[in-house]
Amino acid sequence: MATPPDARHRQTWRSRLHRWDSKGSPYAFVAPFFLLFAAFGLFPLLYTGWLSLHQVSLYNVNQARWVGFQNYLDLFTGAPSRFFWNALRNTITLGTLSTVPQLAIAIGLAHLLNYRLRGRGFLRTALLAPYATSVAAATLVFALIFSPEGGMANWVIHLFGFGPVNWEAGKWTSQFAIATIVTWRWTGYNALIYLAAMQAVPGELYEAAAIDGAGRLRQFWHVTVPALRPTILFTVVISTIGATQLFGEPFLFGGQSGHQGGADNQYETLGVLMYDQGFHDSMLGRASAVAWTMFALLLLLGLANALIARRLRRAQ
Repeated sequence: MATPPDARHRQTWRSRLHRWDSKGSPYAFVAPFFLLFAAFGLFPLLYTGWLSLHQVSLYNVNQARWVGFQNYLDLFTGAPSRFFWNALRNTITLGTLSTVPQLAIAIGLAHLLNYRLRGRGFLRTALLAPYATSVAAATLVFALIFSPEGGMANWVIHLFGFGPVNWEAGKWTSQFAIATIVTWRWTGYNALIYLAAMQAVPGELYEAAAIDGAGRLRQFWHVTVPALRPTILFTVVISTIGATQLFGEPFLFGGQSGHQGGADNQYETLGVLMYDQGFHDSMLGRASAVAWTMFALLLLLGLANALIARRLRRAQ
């Protein structure tokens, strides 16, 4: 019996709806994210790039004057280049001083917490406490610890026979103090990442190593560390990106003296320099050039990460 025309029309319409639903639903579900990203991520990025090619004041954004790449030339070779290269060096040294001990301590803590310990759940939760602490609160506490007037750090070194140190005034002492804050805040977070990766290592590898006579330390070096290689690379890249964007700790550490980045810019990072150029010196174009330079550095880091990860995959 032939199907009536109305029934055929309904079937065709349902078939089209089903096809549109199966093809269009995934795009509809991810569309809110990309709309928000375009509004709050992509547009500010492009607008900052446009500002970096103009001379524009913070108090008169509508009157921008085209200067091309002059802001970048000023940063690299002009009068402000002294501050830029100093901030770049400080960013690198602060990143090294904070990233290396942070990850080394984190992997050691994760290794210890991977054993059956009493209160293991509490210890794992406690590791996240510094991460949950605000930057302002942590920096305030450490600024008091490293205060030249009755700070705990000077009391400790006095026990070993050393004289008091003005931590905030010196280049290396101030960077050591700031690196301590960063290390304290992020070590637990990285330890939990390592711990999750360690628990995915097959137990047969440790049993085979134990049968071969390997102790705990040799198992750690010859089983755990090679298995964690991709995770270690990931944390190194993430920590390096975080170090490149370092702002809160060096900005607030000089709160007692009133200097953001230090009286001699001894711990001024690229993030603090960008803030100073934009909000203190009212030069939004140059501040945007600093921001795009930081973005270019992050792109280079991402590229290096991709190349190293590909070599590691080939080596396996």
